Amino acid sequence: MNNPIRTVVRTIIDGIQTIDGTAGHTTDRTTAAVGRGTGAVRHTAAIRRAIGGIHAADGIRTTGGTTVRHPARTAGAAIGAVAIAAALGGCGGGTANGTTGTASVDGNDAASISFMLDWTPNTNHIGLYVAQQLGYYKDAGVDVTILPTAQAGAETSVENGVADVGFTTLSNVAAFDAQGADLTMVFDLTQKQTARWCALASRTDITTPKDLDGKTFVSFGSAEQSAVVTQMIKDAGGTGEFKTATAGTNTFETLTSGKGDFGGFYATWEGVESELNGPALNCFVASDWGVPGNPDQLGFAVQRSWLDDAGHAAALRKFLAATRKGYDYALANPDKAADLLVDAASTAQLDAKLVRASMQEIIRGRYWVDDDADAADDAGSTDAGSADAGSADAGSADGSDQQVTGILDFDDAQPYLDFQYQAGTYQDADGKNPAKAPQATDLATNDYLG
Repeated sequence: MNNPIRTVVRTIIDGIQTIDGTAGHTTDRTTAAVGRGTGAVRHTAAIRRAIGGIHAADGIRTTGGTTVRHPARTAGAAIGAVAIAAALGGCGGGTANGTTGTASVDGNDAASISFMLDWTPNTNHIGLYVAQQLGYYKDAGVDVTILPTAQAGAETSVENGVADVGFTTLSNVAAFDAQGADLTMVFDLTQKQTARWCALASRTDITTPKDLDGKTFVSFGSAEQSAVVTQMIKDAGGTGEFKTATAGTNTFETLTSGKGDFGGFYATWEGVESELNGPALNCFVASDWGVPGNPDQLGFAVQRSWLDDAGHAAALRKFLAATRKGYDYALANPDKAADLLVDAASTAQLDAKLVRASMQEIIRGRYWVDDDADAADDAGSTDAGSADAGSADAGSADGSDQQVTGILDFDDAQPYLDFQYQAGTYQDADGKNPAKAPQATDLATNDYLG
């Protein structure tokens, strides 16, 4: 049943997303993924609190000159969560925090899941949109609502019950849980590093990370990113000293204007955008320069306490199975999936050429698959090659031989968590270093993928 309150709330959220500049925004996802900055449009703060989002001023903490995300528990957030939950729960639908457990899908009872994005819709999210558009969720008996990101991030929204599931990174889960949150990662999309640290190719004075010494890093002040860049510079023979400049709405513009010398990008999005439209970049990969493990384990997180409800756990399993099927379809049919994303996320005004090229890069780099182990046997397989997945697109490379498992590799995770802990990135609610490094096995589970 259509819920007019839900429609109004979603319209408000979409409008705020556009006001803040996230709709149609194609850059800065690496910079924003860890430590959203204070440069957001401040006049939307009161509206965001009313619908459950928390403005960056409520969701960050400054320690020693470094701005980091803080899992804020403000009264505004709590009130907003209740407001969203009430709105989404009308007419028999599931609430935003899943407390009702069921919703009506064409007259049939179905589990209900609300999912919050981490950024503007892009190919990281394509499996969600494909599963929704092709009816995979309906077939699985789960009613999924995809929510645009809040300024404070998906983690805070999941923590406060505004969304059941959110897109995040394992390192963000570690940072939030160190400060008292109760998040756990349940799905790891990216199996290989996608982050790149880049200067303009025209900067012939920057050929290795050592040349970043004394240069200006375009950033939102993320302690995690600073630790990575410092290690890369030192590994290349430098001192690890650099300056920072607050990123504007577009890191490309900040670099070309001369206000910064290098920044963080994703190879599967901004890297593709650079190849299509310029400017050309010269990039470095963290693992090539002394950063251990996989820094880029991007996927889905929930509250542990939410999983205590058997209905929620069952709904999550259905949701993950259908979502994996959506990602597998995207690998086997990249152009068709790209068009589905562009159409479904029309308010984001995505560039269809960029989305298609991004999928080609994901397939070429095999970013979503584990090439080191037959992980599909452990988590069950999806039927990307079946009639449901469709035939591969003609005229473009396809990943029909690839399948998404969603499995988090703990052996890849722990070295990076240890590295960031030693760098002092993770701090407790009092701003102190925890007694020990976050443990990947405490932060994530693969139990809901089978």
